[in-house]
Amino acid sequence: MAKAQRRKTASKEPEAKRTRIFCVVNQKGGVGKTTTTFNLAAALREMGRDVLAIDLDPQGSLSTSMGLDADSLQHSMFHVLTSTIREDDAVPLRDILLMTESGVVLAAANIELAGAELELARATMGELVLREALQPMSGLFDYILIDCPPNLGLLTINALSACHEVIIPLQADYLAMKGMDLLMQTISMIKRKVNYNLIVGGVLITMADLRTLHNREVIESTKQALSNQVHVFEPIIHFNVRLKEAPVVGESILTYAKTSNVADAYRAVARELIQSEGLRLAPPPEVAALRKKDDVA
Repeated sequence: MAKAQRRKTASKEPEAKRTRIFCVVNQKGGVGKTTTTFNLAAALREMGRDVLAIDLDPQGSLSTSMGLDADSLQHSMFHVLTSTIREDDAVPLRDILLMTESGVVLAAANIELAGAELELARATMGELVLREALQPMSGLFDYILIDCPPNLGLLTINALSACHEVIIPLQADYLAMKGMDLLMQTISMIKRKVNYNLIVGGVLITMADLRTLHNREVIESTKQALSNQVHVFEPIIHFNVRLKEAPVVGESILTYAKTSNVADAYRAVARELIQSEGLRLAPPPEVAALRKKDDVA
């Protein structure tokens, strides 16, 4: 298994970046959230972007996939969140960052993170703790990608409150499509109450097997149903056993099977994000109008 190294702090002040924060969300498990977070982060890094990946799932699958022994962590996202709640700055986010072999910087997690849910529930404005913890990272990375747990609990709510855009991996399956309504309602609620700038960056169809009529029909109906609501990424992530093999050796699909169709698909999604840089960071017109009204008042 690959070894992650503690990220060294540069002696020279880095040039400020326009950081885009994405959370990868779906309350259904097994749809490719962790796979998408890792491989999209690796693709962005391959294209020269500085990327931070945050494991916000107590299962620690992202940390394990990126070559880390999550159970051996001295400090993790659990300590960052609880330290932020206590306001003692004992474990700031910068202190747990690890450089992985993919070139992506990782903020790791393990099963301890499950205990943070109770702490967040007790905290005042507990849904905004991650946003506060992330503030010092703004300008240091081009992209921050947050891997969320398979539920809509407080950890996921924190991610939605902290990010700019949501990426929804959606398995090419009828039952997976049925859960979209609840997720979209949750995103709308967060947008109304705590994160006015939140948008859905796109739905990414995953685990597709175009040899089956069912998959082809689901993909077509998904595109038709969502086309007027949210962006659906053109690249499709096909089912490929190598996506399951790559994490065993701590590699992304971009190095494990660099010429595969799934590696090319993640590269295509990364290119789409890069091409939209600067286009989605401005607040929606209605929010900008409200801010202008407040300024005049």
